[in-house]
Amino acid sequence: MTPPNAVAPPRKKILLTGFDAFGGAALNPSWLAVKALHGRQMLGHTVVAAQLPTVFDASLRELRALLQQHQPALVVCVGQAGGRQAISLERVAINVNDAPIADNAGAQPVDTPVAHGAPVAYFTSLPIKAMLAALQTEGVRAEVSQT
Repeated sequence: MTPPNAVAPPRKKILLTGFDAFGGAALNPSWLAVKALHGRQMLGHTVVAAQLPTVFDASLRELRALLQQHQPALVVCVGQAGGRQAISLERVAINVNDAPIADNAGAQPVDTPVAHGAPVAYFTSLPIKAMLAALQTEGVRAEVSQT
């Protein structure tokens, strides 16, 4: 029996992010995918889905605020890459903004750093080969993307 004044330990969280619509589209599939998982429990973790604005600096500020607010055990950022025929699991995040189309605020940076003074790239710590195999076992088209 739990004592009446005991405080339950905080539940760990998984933060999933997707983006709002951009480029004239009515919806962004990245947001639809993560929103469908919001509130679910996974191995003792609560999934928190959040929508980021498709605006270069604003999305990073919002992500930082979400990290501070939720202090998640795991973060998975989901985005849309138009024209791809499979889910792409990104191995490397490069520190470069290079926009083929303008964001929702009209910005279209070319060859600028995402974060000044930061490393040129970050490798994922997720087990992407195992994730790839799991997706393919379920019949989901998936691939590993190097950037």
